[in-house]
Amino acid sequence: MVIGVIPARLESTRFPRKILFPIRKKPMIMHVYERAIKSKKLSRVLIAVDSQETVDVLKDYNVEVLMTSVLHQSGTDRIAEAVADIDADIVINIQGDEPMLDPKLIDDLVSVFEEKTVKIATLASTVITENDFNNPNTVKVMIDKNCNASGFYREVIDRKAQYFRHIGIYGYRKNTLETFTKLKQSKNEKILHLEQLRALDNGIPIKVAMCNFPYRGIDVPKDLEQLKL
Repeated sequence: MVIGVIPARLESTRFPRKILFPIRKKPMIMHVYERAIKSKKLSRVLIAVDSQETVDVLKDYNVEVLMTSVLHQSGTDRIAEAVADIDADIVINIQGDEPMLDPKLIDDLVSVFEEKTVKIATLASTVITENDFNNPNTVKVMIDKNCNASGFYREVIDRKAQYFRHIGIYGYRKNTLETFTKLKQSKNEKILHLEQLRALDNGIPIKVAMCNFPYRGIDVPKDLEQLKL
C-alpha cells in the first residue's frame, strides 16, 4: 500500500498558522488534501496534526486526521509516528504548504519506487528563476549522473553549476523511514535546517524525479502573491 501523509504543524516559524490560512474561504491544508486525494497511486491520505485547534477546524471537512506529538523536530518524524501502525510499503510526505500541488507529481514520485533499489525519492523542477537563486527559502538541489541528489542548498555559490529547484515532497520505503528517524540530526542538517541532508550525510541516496512544476510552496506570507487571491 502507498499512503500519503500531510504533516501539519500549526506554529510554523516563518509563517505561523499558515496551514489554517484561508484561501478562497478554505484552510490552506484542505487545498493540499483535496489535490492529494486526486492522485491515482495513493491508497489513503491522512493529515498528521499537532494541535486540537487544527482538529477542530478540520471537523468541518471529510478528512482523516491523526493527532501526533508536539515534540517532533521535523515533518518526517511526524509522518513516521502517523504510519507506525499502518501496513504500508511506500510513504509519501506531502507538505501542507503546497496549495497548488499537482496530483500527477505524486504519481510520478510513486513511480520512482518501481526501481527496487530506491529508498528515498523527491522531486525537482527545471523552472528556476533568478529570485529562486537569491532566496534562501527556495531550496536548490544538484544531481549526479544517476539522478541522485548530490547536495541541497539554500545559497548558491557557483552559478556555473547546474541547480534545480527542489519540490519538498518525499517518498520513503517504510523501513527506510523508520531507519531515518532513528538517526541523529547531522551537522549539515542543523546548519542549513534541511532534514534531507541527514539522509545524504548517512549515506542514504535520494533519487530525484524531474518535473517542470512552476509553483512554489508557501514559506512566508509574500509567497501567497503567486496564488493571485
